[in-house]
Amino acid sequence: MQHDIHIFGLNYRTANVEVRECFALKEQETFESCARELGKAVDELMVLSTCNRVEILVVSPVGSGTAQRVVDCWARSSARAAGELAPHIYHHRGLDAVRHLFQVAAGLDSMVLGEPQILGQLKQAYRHAVEQGHARVVVNRLLHKSFSVAKRVRTETGIGTSAVSISYAAVELAKRIFGDMSDKTAMLIGAGEMAELAATHLVGAGVRSIGVVNRTYARAEELAARFKGKAWAFAELTQRLPEVDIVISSTGSPEPIIRARDIKDVLKKRKNRPMFFIDIAVPRDIDPDINSLDNVYLYDIDDLKEVVEENKAQRQTEAEKAREIVGVEADKFGQWLKSLDLQPTIVDLLSRGEELARKELRKTMRRLGPDCPDEVRQAVEVMALTLAHKLYHEPLVFLKRRTQEDDGGERFLDLARRMFNLDGEAVPPDAHLDRKSGED
Repeated sequence: MQHDIHIFGLNYRTANVEVRECFALKEQETFESCARELGKAVDELMVLSTCNRVEILVVSPVGSGTAQRVVDCWARSSARAAGELAPHIYHHRGLDAVRHLFQVAAGLDSMVLGEPQILGQLKQAYRHAVEQGHARVVVNRLLHKSFSVAKRVRTETGIGTSAVSISYAAVELAKRIFGDMSDKTAMLIGAGEMAELAATHLVGAGVRSIGVVNRTYARAEELAARFKGKAWAFAELTQRLPEVDIVISSTGSPEPIIRARDIKDVLKKRKNRPMFFIDIAVPRDIDPDINSLDNVYLYDIDDLKEVVEENKAQRQTEAEKAREIVGVEADKFGQWLKSLDLQPTIVDLLSRGEELARKELRKTMRRLGPDCPDEVRQAVEVMALTLAHKLYHEPLVFLKRRTQEDDGGERFLDLARRMFNLDGEAVPPDAHLDRKSGED
C-alpha cells in the first residue's frame, strides 16, 4: 500500500497567458473521460485550474508509470498534442509535491506573494474532486492539511498584512486616513483593470457605496453593476464629486481631468470634510496643485510604488518564516503517509497501549505503598501489560484482514490512527470525507 503523489502543472512562470489558455481545464468535466481512461493507474485525482495555473494532483500506486499517461490525457482534454504541453510543465513527486501544494495554498507560489484568493480556488477544486469520487484517504488528508497550513501561515506570519499591488496600496492608504470605511463613498474614474481591482479592495474594506465614471458609459454601468454601485456619465464628474470621500482615477487621458479650481468649489459644498484622491494614471489625471488645499490628501502612482516596494521586502521576510512552517508540516505529512502501511500502525497501537498501561501502573503502585511485596508489583505489571495487548488484539486482526483487501484498507488504517490519536495531532473531524461530503 505504497503511494506515489504527483503534481503536474504549468503556471505564470513556465507558460505565457496564451499557453495557459490553451491548456486550461476550467470545465473540469472535460477531464472526467480521461480520468476513467486512466483507471487503476490512478487511485485519486484533483484538478486545479485558474488564470495563472493549471495543476493536476494524482495519487497512484508506486511504479505504475503514471506520469506520461497523465500528460497525454491532459493534452487530449485540451485538444492539443502532448509535445506542445511538455515544454511548459513541471512535475513534483512525493514530499516535493506535498511541499508544493502547501506553498500554493499559503500563497507562496502566487504572482502576488501571499495573496489569499488561491486558497478559495483550491477549496473549490477539492470540492469537485470529492463530488466526483476522486478524493479518498490521501487527497482528503492532504487537502485538509494544506488548508490548516495556510491558516497557520496567515496566523503566525505577516505575509498577508502589507499592500503589494498599486490598487491595494491605494485602498490601504484610504483606510489609514479615514479609519472606519463603512460610512464612506468612493468614486472610480475609469473602468479598466486597475479600477476593477480597486473596486474589489474597496468593497473588502467595507465602503458604503461605489460610483463609476467612464467615458464609455456602458463600461461604467457594467463595472458598477458588478459591485452593486452606481454608474455616472463622464459629464457629471465634477457635480458628483461633493458626494464622495474617496476618488481613485485611472484613465488614459493625456491631460488632467480634475483641477485645483474645481476642488475649491467641491470642498465648500462638502463643508470642508476631508477628501482622499489617488491618481494611478500615467500621465496623471489629477492636478498636483490640489495637494495644497486644506483637507485634501493626494497620492500619485510614485507614492504608491514606494509603499508597495517596502511592503514587498517585508513580505519576502515573512515568506521565509512561512516556508519553514511548510517544511515542518510536509515532514509530518510524510510520517503520516508512511503510517498507512500496517506494520507502523501495529507498533504504534501496541506502544500506545503499553504507554497507557504503565501510566496507570504508576498510579496503582503509589496507592499500594512502599510495603507492597515485589512479587505483587510484578504480577500487577504483567496483568496490566497483558490486558493492554489483549484489548488491541481484535482491532489488529480486523486491520490485518482489511489491508489484505483491494479496497478500504487504507481507510481503516487512517481511521484507527485517528481514533487512537497515534499521530499526536489535532485532526479536523471531517479530515476523512466520503464522496458525498466535503466542506472546507
